[in-house]
Amino acid sequence: MKKSIVSICVLLFSIGIAAQSNVQGYVFEDANQNAKKDRKENGIPNVAVTNGVEVVLTDKKGKYELPLADDQIISVIKPSNYRINVSENNLPLFFYNYKPNGSPELKFKGVVPTGKLPKSVDFGLIKQEEKEEFTALVFGDPQPYTEEEVAFFAKGIVAEVEGIKNVPFGLSLGDLVGNDLNLFNPYIQTVKKIGIPWYNVIGNHDLNFDAKSDKMADETFEAHFGPANYAFNYAKTHFIILDDILYPDPRDGKGYWGGFTEDQLKFIENDLNKVPKDYLIVLAFHIPLTEPSEEDTFRDKDRARLFEILKDFPNTLSLSAHTHIQRQDFFNKKEGWQREKQHHEYNVGTTSGDWYSGKLNEAGIPVSTMRDGTPKGYAFIRFNGNEYSLDYKVAGKPKEFQMEIFAPKVVAKGRGTKAGIYVNFFMGSKDDSVKYRVDKGEWKVMEYIEEIDPTYAIDVYEWDLSEELIPGRRSSNPIASKHLWRGKIPTNLETGEHRIEIKATNMFGKTFDANSSYRLENAK
Repeated sequence: MKKSIVSICVLLFSIGIAAQSNVQGYVFEDANQNAKKDRKENGIPNVAVTNGVEVVLTDKKGKYELPLADDQIISVIKPSNYRINVSENNLPLFFYNYKPNGSPELKFKGVVPTGKLPKSVDFGLIKQEEKEEFTALVFGDPQPYTEEEVAFFAKGIVAEVEGIKNVPFGLSLGDLVGNDLNLFNPYIQTVKKIGIPWYNVIGNHDLNFDAKSDKMADETFEAHFGPANYAFNYAKTHFIILDDILYPDPRDGKGYWGGFTEDQLKFIENDLNKVPKDYLIVLAFHIPLTEPSEEDTFRDKDRARLFEILKDFPNTLSLSAHTHIQRQDFFNKKEGWQREKQHHEYNVGTTSGDWYSGKLNEAGIPVSTMRDGTPKGYAFIRFNGNEYSLDYKVAGKPKEFQMEIFAPKVVAKGRGTKAGIYVNFFMGSKDDSVKYRVDKGEWKVMEYIEEIDPTYAIDVYEWDLSEELIPGRRSSNPIASKHLWRGKIPTNLETGEHRIEIKATNMFGKTFDANSSYRLENAK
């Protein structure tokens, strides 16, 4: 009897093994760049490959093997000093989507059936020199809801960076479109014009809202861009791209919530086990880890687990978008970060600004200033080894335009006033230095405040006070800015015009200047 039981157990175990599916292949040096492994092309050892959970390294011949389910994407984690082939649309070809039966039927088309698994799923890489000093271009929320808004994005943002030089790749931080996933292709064709490889993050407006489970909510995204969770290296920086939208919300089955699945957290952990500890780790996702309004927008246990995984890496940065404002957030031990050096999250201003609202400029494009007074634009991340710095470029303005000054036009001489000089330093954070002086007098420190930006408030309320309809669409109501400073107005000077100078220094030691003026007149 015991022998029969043992035999049955062995048989069941054998059947289970047989039912498992594995994928294997090579990572190779694609010398002729034809994206196929030719006989004379050598494999590349010690390259990471993943099925979205497990991560393995190729052997000395460049071979890998991974377990594979019917709905998984195999992707190579690009090593430093190699590049990946790109499609005709400049999308990196680093993955193989294995979905033999295709996506389920959804409102927006997903992945077509991929059929039988090839005997070898190979990834070709091309050698390139990667200097430790490089720059990446970052977009927050392009988010067009219509073809017209795709055109606004093309003319107002992409046209400025088309043909950009000395930038090896770009990244969009989610909400590539606004719910209509048929706009993925127009978005792709627009970003293609920039002329560099372009990576993409999934956002909450990029989901299949008719999906019944979180696993199926990215089917159309996968059909256009590949996996929503992946990684790659460039020089001494390791990038991890993540889908941090839980949909439907696991609390009530409605809407969405920020967070990660267990498989994602395992992927991050397995991936980082293969990364040198002195690399800069850059995590990119859509919904911020921070919850500054005390709203429960991100699942706390997932953030805590992420911080636990990152505790052995001294150099880190998070990138997010989603909010349609701009701010610099920091995590210390009080917030669960486990290192002395704080963790920085840059919540990037958006390329759609305030959802393509506001007055139309001379080119007929909405100015789209965001609710915190940040003009729409895009970011550059400057890397140097495992260090970084950030720059924000306002669309349609010179790169030197880094702050907006608000001051009264005229003030009564000798009278006290509750009016003030306000500076919105778009890339600023609470601990930055912002100073001002009047008529080349003594430099004075401005007071950091969290209030609405008066310049933006005036622009918004003009819509409400106008006797005639203004072309375009009224902007959103102002909210408190996280990068606003105030100074007192000297009224004890001579009558006439007085020059205001501003000097702002950010967390990276970069200093920016701006100026304005006000007029003093004798009270009547």
